[in-house]
Amino acid sequence: MKVMLLVMDEQRVILDRLYQVVQENCDDCTLYRLSKQQQMNLGRFLASVNHQDFDRVVIFSRVKRVAPQLSVLRCIRGLIFLEHDAYQNYMRESKYYGVYSRLYRRLPSCRALVSGALVARRMQAENIDAVFVSKGYDEKMLHNTGSVRDISVGFLGSLKSTEYARRRSLLEFLVQRTGMLVTRTQSGREYLETLNRIKIFVSADLGMGEFMIKNFEAMACGCVLLAWSQGEEDRLLGFEDMENTVFYRSEEEALQKLEMLQRDPELAARIARNGQAFAESRYCFARVGRALAEEIQREMRPWKAPSALVRGWVKLRYGMKVPD
Repeated sequence: MKVMLLVMDEQRVILDRLYQVVQENCDDCTLYRLSKQQQMNLGRFLASVNHQDFDRVVIFSRVKRVAPQLSVLRCIRGLIFLEHDAYQNYMRESKYYGVYSRLYRRLPSCRALVSGALVARRMQAENIDAVFVSKGYDEKMLHNTGSVRDISVGFLGSLKSTEYARRRSLLEFLVQRTGMLVTRTQSGREYLETLNRIKIFVSADLGMGEFMIKNFEAMACGCVLLAWSQGEEDRLLGFEDMENTVFYRSEEEALQKLEMLQRDPELAARIARNGQAFAESRYCFARVGRALAEEIQREMRPWKAPSALVRGWVKLRYGMKVPD
């Protein structure tokens, strides 16, 4: 089976290791790194690489870039979306509320590989071929270095976008009450070194319904993960409160559990060890990439070519051939 993997050439999160594992576990996988302009002009790019010769075309891009290209997407046989942000489909405060569902329903033979178990379940109820494959972390880049942990409580990440308004409010509250460090770092070495200085990493994924990649990265680096509970998602992913992570459901509970962890360093150390082992065994890219490759190559729903009008327009506009 021939697989075409189209990914973004510029991302803050470094996913090279994940792409490598996917390639290694597919029969024949060609990786293309697309610029923003290429992502927004998929027809022209696909025409240049004879997309019709591939059994699967996997697109990892921003929904705002691909959704306007519906006519082109309808002409791709074996179309699969790799998506880490589909939780926004069910966030009423997100500008992408409902956007993913509308796109996937208009492409009934496509598959969506989403990173939330409950997101996948809700999309399946909408008759979308949605499959859960979790986020993970790069085990070649991120690990416990055994460094001195001189930052008691910390958070690393962005607070700027509209979707993070509740996160920002919670973290600002904790900063005022605890003096917690909130900052951003460069990807790579600086990020690794800073995670390894933090004893308790605070995750504040409020309203998202799934766990962001930083949860797995912090656990793998030996931090105690203090995370906002995602409800049923916690159990589905194997998280256990006070065993491999520490959950909270309110500002006051976050404070209480922070104080408990700081009073009992042996408890904190045990949870950190369990969390690290948990992340290493289930959420490293070596494992996540294999799962992605398996779902990419699994049999898909029958593909139906679009109308002659759509095929003709796409061929005229982009020079893009459409398989029968």
